[in-house]
Amino acid sequence: MAFDIEMIKGVYARMTERVDAAKSKVGKPLTLAEKILYNHLWDGNVKTAYQRGVDYVDFAPDRIACQDATAQMALLQFMQAGKDKVAVPTTVHCDHLIQARMGADKDLQNAINTSSEVFNFLGSVSNKYGIGFWKPGAGIIHQVVLENYAFPGGMMIGTDSHTVNAGGLGMIAIGVGGADAVDVMAGMPWELKFPKLIGVKLTGKLSGWTAPKDVILKVAGILTAKGGTGAIVEYFGEGAKSISATGKGTICNMGAEIGATTSTFGYDASIERYLRATDRHEVADEANKIASYLTGDAEVYANPEQYFDELIEINLSDLKPHLNGPFTPDLATEVGSMTEKAIKNGWPLKVDWGLIGSCTNSSYEDLSRAASIAKQAVDKGIVSKAEFGINPGSEQVRYTADRDGLLEIFENLNAKIFTNACGPCIGQWAREGADKEEKNTIIHSFNRNFSKRADGNPNTHAFVASPEMVAAVAISGRLDFNPMTDKLINQDGEEVFLDEPTGFELPPKGFDVKDPGFVAPMADGSGINIIVKSDSERLQLLTPFIPIGDNLKGAKLLIKAQGKCTTDHISMAGPWLRFRGHLDNISNNCLIGAVNAFGGATNKVKNQLTGEFGTVPDTARAYKAAGVYSIVVGDQNYGEGSSREHAAMEPRHLGAAAVIVKSFARIHETNLKKQGMLGLTFDNEADYDLIQEDDTFNFLDLNEFAPAKQLTLELVHADGSNNTIKLNHTYNAGQIEWYKEGSALNLIKKENA
Repeated sequence: MAFDIEMIKGVYARMTERVDAAKSKVGKPLTLAEKILYNHLWDGNVKTAYQRGVDYVDFAPDRIACQDATAQMALLQFMQAGKDKVAVPTTVHCDHLIQARMGADKDLQNAINTSSEVFNFLGSVSNKYGIGFWKPGAGIIHQVVLENYAFPGGMMIGTDSHTVNAGGLGMIAIGVGGADAVDVMAGMPWELKFPKLIGVKLTGKLSGWTAPKDVILKVAGILTAKGGTGAIVEYFGEGAKSISATGKGTICNMGAEIGATTSTFGYDASIERYLRATDRHEVADEANKIASYLTGDAEVYANPEQYFDELIEINLSDLKPHLNGPFTPDLATEVGSMTEKAIKNGWPLKVDWGLIGSCTNSSYEDLSRAASIAKQAVDKGIVSKAEFGINPGSEQVRYTADRDGLLEIFENLNAKIFTNACGPCIGQWAREGADKEEKNTIIHSFNRNFSKRADGNPNTHAFVASPEMVAAVAISGRLDFNPMTDKLINQDGEEVFLDEPTGFELPPKGFDVKDPGFVAPMADGSGINIIVKSDSERLQLLTPFIPIGDNLKGAKLLIKAQGKCTTDHISMAGPWLRFRGHLDNISNNCLIGAVNAFGGATNKVKNQLTGEFGTVPDTARAYKAAGVYSIVVGDQNYGEGSSREHAAMEPRHLGAAAVIVKSFARIHETNLKKQGMLGLTFDNEADYDLIQEDDTFNFLDLNEFAPAKQLTLELVHADGSNNTIKLNHTYNAGQIEWYKEGSALNLIKKENA
């Protein structure tokens, strides 16, 4: 069944006219990304050719998707917006609050028992405001979206950075903070700086041990964790057409790890096959009518260097399998080149766990190819040296894989089949012994491998690979195992090779499922009352933020974060997920993972009011109680990683007025703006070194806050000396209004009053 088919028909009905008008205005052929962007302008037909990386543009997304951890805060905000129903199709997916421990049945029931208050809240709010609700166990948001909602040429936003997975079906799908989603839910435009364009030309064809995952692992190694910032990555070429739709999704999904706004592929036969296999024949039929508008123009792909800001070429026939990591997803190593590198860096070669699944590698194709390796191990008498964990992407994938015997193959290797949920990928893994913090290595098909990410152990070295390579390496128990050249010893003492993986793009007998886990909302939810208990530890109604104002002087340094400071460092996931709907409680994790440049410790900063050292949250609360604003200082690519807006809301709640860094990750910068804070960058990055532990901050010209105008900051040091530095920002006039009103939500409420 195709959801929202009339909306999709409407997108397609206007596309030819709008794209043709854009071509005329721009005066050149268009990439796929440009076609979709110009077809989704808030004001309709294009009036000007927008400048990439410069112009802020208002868009009208087709739909919104929210996962349960971020949906709590997004819906708490939407409840304050004064609307009766969401303005565009919206869904909520319960996939984050399920801890992987014992196995699917026990873990799912435990999650329902412990988080029923949150699930009931999300279900009730969804029912009241016309939002589709996917129950716990239904699957991981991005796989469920790919199977049910994604469509070629569409535009969606989602409150999760891996929303970009839907690019596998030819969408522009972008991860945002909850406040952005609230804007669109409330019927307002969504603002985005018109992205730059990175083209990736794929030639040749994947074969053997090389998988779609290796494409993005290679790209991540080329572009690094911030090389895609402010850009859409568009894949094209004959090689792109040879990759399955779910393989395309894998590539787009991990594009979040290079900072890309999103990634996408043009409509082709593989996307059509997937649409039809997932019972969306009507979408495929409609897409076929305008197929040339659902991919880049032929002239673009013939001369890509003329149309993209950056061009990468990869021959899939020459591409080798990769392992990326540890501690960062862009540290790429070709399989076969690991031994020397691991020994040099002190990475443990023994592999303890192999984890297959997550939102990016949990399709039927992924499971079937990994299962072909697992079956070989069983058939050839090879005992797996590492433990296995499997996270199917959706109930539809799980049910079908179980029907076809794929899960049984893994179980024969003593694998744990976890719930159709995120699990270890987001820190929801109760790994036995992790609390001992022993140095160890795991390998997984997930995207992220930051320190403490999977199991909370800072000494777990996590490496990212394709599902089939995860299976092979885990079975061998060696990080430097190369299945293309290395033999294994079976139970009989025989040397055996693993054959190349095989699998199915789509299930030969079709998909099947008894209960996909979807709950449609009531036609009229006006009679539903949403009750949040005042003493709840999990949920808390929001109180509007008070504007910081233009007289910001006497602020104190909260922390000067040194080195990598991702959203995991600013607002940890794992055990803290249970507080995502309670701003005050979750604020107790604010910046506790950030490394203090003064002393090199985490969660230990100086309180300038007392001279004593304490935790970051406690120190921030002390400043707030004294009526003193605080300032956070950070390094490069600050806020990398998740879209979680809690990483912006928590400092704001605790009295931080500004975050000043060398550079921002895109989503986090926007989130800070939305919460009425100052997100600023050093004009001279070397000024970061001027910040001292006892500094007081005076903004000298905040009363002149204006687009493209630098701000001047006075640093007053403890010895009475001072420095005056310049700060840059990317606020436009509308965003400055957010600041003046105290938050974007405050402005929405004011306009709806």
